[in-house]
Amino acid sequence: MLGRLFGRDGGRRPEADPHALPVPRRQKNGMYTLRALGDTRVLALTDAVRANDWAAFKAALAPFDLGRDHHVLSELADLGGVQNWIVDAAKDDEEHRATALLVSGARYIEWGWEARTGAYAKNVTREQWRLFHERLDIAEEQLLEAAELRPRWVTPWRRLLTSGRGMSLGPVVNETRRDAALRRDPLDLATHVEWVSYLQPRWSGKPGQALAFARDAFARAPQGHGLGCVIAAAHIEEWVESDRGDSLKNPRVQAELREAAEHSILHPDYVRAPGWQRDFNLFAMALSLAGERRTARRVFQALDGAFTRGPWRYFAQPEEQFLRFQARA
Repeated sequence: MLGRLFGRDGGRRPEADPHALPVPRRQKNGMYTLRALGDTRVLALTDAVRANDWAAFKAALAPFDLGRDHHVLSELADLGGVQNWIVDAAKDDEEHRATALLVSGARYIEWGWEARTGAYAKNVTREQWRLFHERLDIAEEQLLEAAELRPRWVTPWRRLLTSGRGMSLGPVVNETRRDAALRRDPLDLATHVEWVSYLQPRWSGKPGQALAFARDAFARAPQGHGLGCVIAAAHIEEWVESDRGDSLKNPRVQAELREAAEHSILHPDYVRAPGWQRDFNLFAMALSLAGERRTARRVFQALDGAFTRGPWRYFAQPEEQFLRFQARA
């Protein structure tokens, strides 16, 4: 009763997670950067990769399905050097070869963007472009092979959307890849969020396209499903494209974000799987930019200081902005 009265997670207290990592020493105002999705099993997986231990990696992989778990795959793709050994390690391992190709391909995309940097295209050097395309070429080859080996997997197609966007492969190729992912999971959040990025004018879209796509997807989302996060992602992208810092501060946007949060992450049926904090950070930023403080307060309370760099990376000082909006809420 009291939880519902004061707007805390629909009145239902989430069950204690037996795999939760201990919260590290907090920084100022109680913030800390989430590590390994806050999950001991994910930490075991990343530790195995850092040790170049193929046997330990396979053992730690057991609780996860990398063909569908975008959050866990992202943790592995962020680990520098994994591309140097993991495919060779699986050379004679037919069962896990597709997994090795998937991890390496995802890493090559991240590594490619590291070479390109986040600079405007006109400011990227010729050598940076060369490395960018060289690494994305390898990623494409590995991800397409992984998709062929595991036809039901979603994650290779979602990653191919990113490489296709970076390589400017055009709408026919990228729409085919989007459709391939959504045939395997019509409600896949990561695919929808990537397509929202693709539809931005700075890439391949026209004003309003991304938001229309997000709204259509949200209309099909069951209650408690994370697909509602596509609305938050779309509004953040709209804010990035805008010349005005207060572009989201209007009652219509506030109401739409509030409804999406209530329908998804704040709904009692939402499942807090490893990486749930990323969904909450997405809404925390969108709601804060829109000035919807009451709902933002609920989201920040649920996060309890857990900071994930995405989507705050759009700010020059991500951690400071998280703290500022948390304090305002």
